[in-house]
Parts: sequence; C-alpha cells; structure tokens
Amino acid sequence: MDEQEFDTLAVRAGTARSQFNEHSEALYLTSSFVFDSAAQAAARFAGAETGNVYARFTNPTVTAMQERLAALEGAESCVATASGMSAILSLAMATLQAGDHVLASSGLFGATQQLFGGILSKFGIETTFVPATDIDAYRAALRPRTRLCFIETPSNPLTEVIDIAAVAEVARSAGALLAVDNCFCTPALQRPLELGADVVVHSATKYLDGQGRVLGGAVAGPKAVVDEVFKFLRTAGPSISPFNAWVILKGLETLRIRMEAQSASALGLARWLEAQPGVRRVFYPGLESHPQHALAMRQQKSGGAIVSFEVDGGRERAWQVVDATRMISITANLGDTKTTITHPATTTHGRISAEARAAAGIEEGLLRIAVGLEALEDIQADLARGLGG
Repeated sequence: MDEQEFDTLAVRAGTARSQFNEHSEALYLTSSFVFDSAAQAAARFAGAETGNVYARFTNPTVTAMQERLAALEGAESCVATASGMSAILSLAMATLQAGDHVLASSGLFGATQQLFGGILSKFGIETTFVPATDIDAYRAALRPRTRLCFIETPSNPLTEVIDIAAVAEVARSAGALLAVDNCFCTPALQRPLELGADVVVHSATKYLDGQGRVLGGAVAGPKAVVDEVFKFLRTAGPSISPFNAWVILKGLETLRIRMEAQSASALGLARWLEAQPGVRRVFYPGLESHPQHALAMRQQKSGGAIVSFEVDGGRERAWQVVDATRMISITANLGDTKTTITHPATTTHGRISAEARAAAGIEEGLLRIAVGLEALEDIQADLARGLGG
C-alpha cells in the first residue's frame, strides 16, 4: 500500500476484518483462543506460529489498536498496556537492570517522578533529574551506566518544551535510549521519532481516547525495543483490556480534529488569561511570552490544549478560582472533550516532596486547565467567576 496521510491512517490503519467482514472494527471479548490441534497450541506458545494465544498478551482488538498507533507515530512497532504509568514501568523493566542509570527531565508528572526516583531505586536503578530545558545539564549528568533518557514535552503542568533532537544527540553519545512522553501533544501535533527519539510512551487514557472513558497506555518504537517490552508484558501482565483498546482505537479516528480544535481554544484562553487581573503568569507554548515558544513552533504543529496559570494569593486564592467554576470539571484527568481544572500542588504533584515541587516550579497558586470542546466564551465565563473578570 502506498504511504497514506495521517487522517487516513487514523481511520484505516490496523483494520483486520473477520470472516463476517464487519465495517467497524470488531471487539473480541475472550480470555483465550481455541487451537486446531495440540501441535498448533505448542507452536503458538513457542512462537513458531503467529496467532492468538491468551488475552494477557494476544488479542485481535488490541493488535488493531497497536498497529494504528504505530502508524500514527511512524513507529516500527507498538505494545499497549493497562495505563500510561504501566507503559513507563514496562519500558523501564524491559530496558534497565540493577546498576543502570536513568537521566530524566525535572518537570515530569508526579507519578513518573515517584516511579523513577522511588520505586526503581529500590531495585538498584538510580535516576538523576536535570532541569528540563538545560541541554548542558543532560550532558553533565551522563554516567557510564546511563541506559535511558526520559523526557516529557511539553511538561506537566508548566508546559516546558524540550528540544527533542538535542537530547537525542546527548543520549546517542552515551549509547542510551531516548524515550519521550508524548501525552500532551499526541502524534497529531508532535512526532518525536522523526526528531531523533528512540521510543514514545503514551497515557492513552488522555487524548488518544479523548472522552475520559477508559484507561490505557502504549510504548511505540523500534521492533527490537518493543519486543523486549512485550516480553515483560507477557509475563508480568500489565495488559490493556480488549474493550479499552477498542474504545481507544475508535478515539484515534477523530484525534487530529479534536487536537486542532482544542488547541485553538487553548490559545484563545491563554491570551485571555494574560489580560486578567490577579493572574501572575500564563504557561502555554503557543504564546509569544513562553520561553520556548520558538522551539515549540518548530517541533509541534500547535501549542496543544493544556494551559496553566498562576494566580496571586497562593493556594487559598487558587482554590477559590476552582470552587467558583460551575461548568468546568474539577478533576485531575486531561485530554477530555470536557474542560477540566486542577490544582497540581495538591493533586497531580501532591505526593512528591515540597522541595521537588519547588524545584519543578510548581507553586501553590498554580492551576492547570485542560481545554475541551466547549465554546471558548463559556470556558472564559466560567473562569471569570473566580478571577473576578
């Protein structure tokens, strides 16, 4: 088949019809699969024959989702997992061992920081967190046992934008893999593999589903790396359910349309917030005031749909803004068609230390908005209740 455009791949990639020749992709709800003979069962389990075996690691619906997402990311292979965090864990367990070193950007999601800085450290894997945008700091922090560089761009929640190509060069100089969390942009807005990254990870729970319905995750990249992740998943079992994979598969069909619409509203909201009294600072890559605006416009198609802003008055004032909303959903999830608001210091980053929050620039007055598909005027009016605008 000739190379197809993004929108065509989002609708058509990973489509394998059954004998019933269904138009919409089938949902296979089964825990196991029947073999024609004992010999076939043995061949399937040994990997000598391709085919479905057991739903922990093979399912036609999951395969379809994996193939579609790989096509959208421009990846050779993809494996789906139960959640975004299980995707990161699976990548780490597949590529690291005791004594290895991880180099990570400081602005990571709170649970990701805990995974690398806490849980993995118990198994002899050490992580160094460096300022997200300081390329010299990445070079200085390399060690002989650095095996993985892990970055999130734009970062959660301050939308720091990291030069993927520059960090990829640093990782290559050490023989390490570069993994990029592409959750905020998705392949509709950013393709890290084309910029030099080795691996992309996703919380498919967010924009890939797009409607806040199910949990899911994914690791996409070279077949050699993904095969190692698959081996871990097959044994340890952080598997996505076929139903969740089916929902995400259908969500991918509208990914670009949603991302473009939500990004356009996010830019409008960010500009409006900059003009509001009591708003100290707005963090959004699409704004000219963003410190990495030029970089973002080079490696992203738009600024994305996440807008964070800091209000005067600390936590008390920030909570007043949250509590004054009537339409916007007060939840830490993002990527939904419904706009959400959260206070990162006490939710998404509440479990990391105060020192770590300060180092990441997460102040008590910071709020994060994940812009949905409602009318921009209604989103602004809802925030104006608490901002006094």
